[in-house]
Amino acid sequence: MGAVYKAEQPDMNRYVAIKILHSRYLTRSDLVSRFRREARAMSQLSHPNTARVFLYGQLDDGACYFVMEHLVGQNLAQLVRAEGAMKPQRAVRIMSQVCGALEEAHQAGIIHRDLKPENVFVTTQGGIRDFPKVLDFGLAKVTERQMRPGSMVLTQQGMVFGTPEFMSPEQAHGKTLDARSDIYSLGVILYELLTGKLPFDAKQPIEFIQLHVNATPIPFAERLPGAVFPPGLEEVVMAALAKNPEERYASAADFAAALEGVLQLEAGERASITLPTPVPAAPTAEPAPPIAAPSSRANRRPSRVALLVGIVVAVAGVVALLALLGPRS
Repeated sequence: MGAVYKAEQPDMNRYVAIKILHSRYLTRSDLVSRFRREARAMSQLSHPNTARVFLYGQLDDGACYFVMEHLVGQNLAQLVRAEGAMKPQRAVRIMSQVCGALEEAHQAGIIHRDLKPENVFVTTQGGIRDFPKVLDFGLAKVTERQMRPGSMVLTQQGMVFGTPEFMSPEQAHGKTLDARSDIYSLGVILYELLTGKLPFDAKQPIEFIQLHVNATPIPFAERLPGAVFPPGLEEVVMAALAKNPEERYASAADFAAALEGVLQLEAGERASITLPTPVPAAPTAEPAPPIAAPSSRANRRPSRVALLVGIVVAVAGVVALLALLGPRS
């Protein structure tokens, strides 16, 4: 779809990354809209754990581009592949910072909708190691509080876009999303950082979707036998993975506070671990019919393929997989 180039900005004495959507894709209005949405969403955010966008523009041949900060390091998916499960303290500290970035986005009325390890880049900044940067707001949804004439919102009732391995149950059903959908995805990411594996075993994208809707996440002890986790950590992660959004943390800030409470208790400090208090659900579209649970658990995990999944709710109430576009990256 495009390419990312490293460039030097001599007047500012810095390197930048230039992300370009090639001109041959300009006839694809969906791709152009996604590219512009990413630049626009990221340019509105200033949290240090969100990758900064400096400029958006168009070349003479019509190709779109935006200029963002140049990052050196690895994304979380690369780290897990190279190192396996992280120490709980490290994983929690990284995710607490990611929560800070998402809290700012949510307060601005922006829902990411495609949070996954590939979209969290870990670098060093100001001498601080394990400094995460949230990337790729290409699927971001602008909520009503940020709607303006001409705004392009990807979500349609009955349509779902995202990555199946990290998709919330309500996202799978094509409902209107709020911050709690991103909280679920953060829970899946943290689960994988802590255990080295996803909360469910599946072979196909539709199986992941079915499991997110119907199944209970595999306990930590089964995923990583013999591992020792700080008291309360598994309960906090499982609360983020609640099927019902009302039973999750209401905000990324609340999720971060619960994670910090776990570390404080482990360090012997006076603290309490906060579990979610049910809150009224945000308005949503009518749910699609229940997605049937898979007949049996897959015995191996597939190669992690990033997919843009469209699920169309037909008049007869049948959920059909419309399209699978592009590899997970």
